[in-house]
Amino acid sequence: MVSKLSFKQRFLVAVTLFGMFFGAGNLIFPVHLGQLAGRNVVPALIGFIITAVTIPILGVAAIGNTHSDGLHSLASKVSKGYGYFFTCLLYLTIGPFFAIPRCATTSFTSVELMLAEGTDKTLWLFVFSFIFFALVLFFSLRPSKITIWIGKIINPLFLIFLGILVVTALLNPAIKVSEVVPADGYVCGALFSAFIEGYGTMDAIAGLAFGIVVIAIIRDMGLKEDNDIAKEVLKSGIITGTLMAVIYIATIVMGAQSRGLFETSANGGIALAQISNHYLGSIGSLVLALTVTFACLKTAIGLVTSCSEAFVRMFPKGLSYNIWAIIFTVFSFAISNIGLSNIINYSIPVLMFIYPLAIVLILLALIGDLFDHDRTVYKSVIAFTLIAAVFDLVKTLPANLQSLMQGEKLIAFGRSILPFFDLNLGWLVPSFVGLALGLVLRFVQKEKRSI
Repeated sequence: MVSKLSFKQRFLVAVTLFGMFFGAGNLIFPVHLGQLAGRNVVPALIGFIITAVTIPILGVAAIGNTHSDGLHSLASKVSKGYGYFFTCLLYLTIGPFFAIPRCATTSFTSVELMLAEGTDKTLWLFVFSFIFFALVLFFSLRPSKITIWIGKIINPLFLIFLGILVVTALLNPAIKVSEVVPADGYVCGALFSAFIEGYGTMDAIAGLAFGIVVIAIIRDMGLKEDNDIAKEVLKSGIITGTLMAVIYIATIVMGAQSRGLFETSANGGIALAQISNHYLGSIGSLVLALTVTFACLKTAIGLVTSCSEAFVRMFPKGLSYNIWAIIFTVFSFAISNIGLSNIINYSIPVLMFIYPLAIVLILLALIGDLFDHDRTVYKSVIAFTLIAAVFDLVKTLPANLQSLMQGEKLIAFGRSILPFFDLNLGWLVPSFVGLALGLVLRFVQKEKRSI
């Protein structure tokens, strides 16, 4: 019986995982981060890589380590109800609420710079997103090899083009990184600000969804024992993480250097298009627009498909796959027309809420053997983390919603009781309190059973 993969097989798994993780959204955040961090790029890199590389890879490993058959199974270690709640929230976040609409709007940022001055960009976004999602729905309802074709042809072309752009920009810097003044929030707390910026990639929560796919690929390669599979998931993940980290470092530095040419952009999509147009001209902008659009199209098709399949599995007596696909596509089309910057801004409160829950679930899954994955421990940690995460959600809500909910009072209360609240890590201490309490309760329950 096969107990480990060959290096070639392991690398194939790593490249597949890289393809699932890495899309155009993984470029817009590091480029923008570079512009914000300026000369404080090193601590920013560390913070960003923790949330955009390390935690996502641990998320994939968590599914393998617990021998779960998917996110719903893992989240149900807390409770059956929580399993449905967290799985639905996670898939809707990486699906129709934010990630799928972002695919269309990220593509459009590469197109809009080529439009004539005075053009109604709102109308063009509507037309572009309508065509984009018409194609997404067509292929989502008619399974074909389009995603494979794009994955094997467009993604490599995209990475080749990106390589040319990054190398050209790095070899011809417009300004020294050490001369770029950091933006507010990055003057002193660059590491923590970048840590939160990494939430925007959504890769940590995506890692929980991708884990089962990677496990299935490894099983098809001949591994059967759960422990062997868990080890290979982690080894492949390390290769994937290294590839992602290299690209992030290069694009963050490129973003910082671009401050010698441009003001800080509203979002990384605009920055990427501006940098491309400067270094490679109009042809470069056209190639960027085409490759980003096709890469995002592939990602959107994959997300609609995976979200629809996940909801069919969770609710087998509910709607059919086709109906879910139509609902998710139409909803994504509507959301996409609020624009990329708005999608990013509105996603922040949700990500501030869901990320702490995802992080502690991943860590519990990885250390769970120490307490036999006792449900009491899971419940205690998640309960304390969830309460703290609500304060982070309220803190990042738009001003009008904060006023409606009397958010100022909640924020002041959260700041008074939660250490590290202003660093957006208010959930950290409560999660440890929950862990300690859960372990004590587990010990007490074991003692009672032994009497």
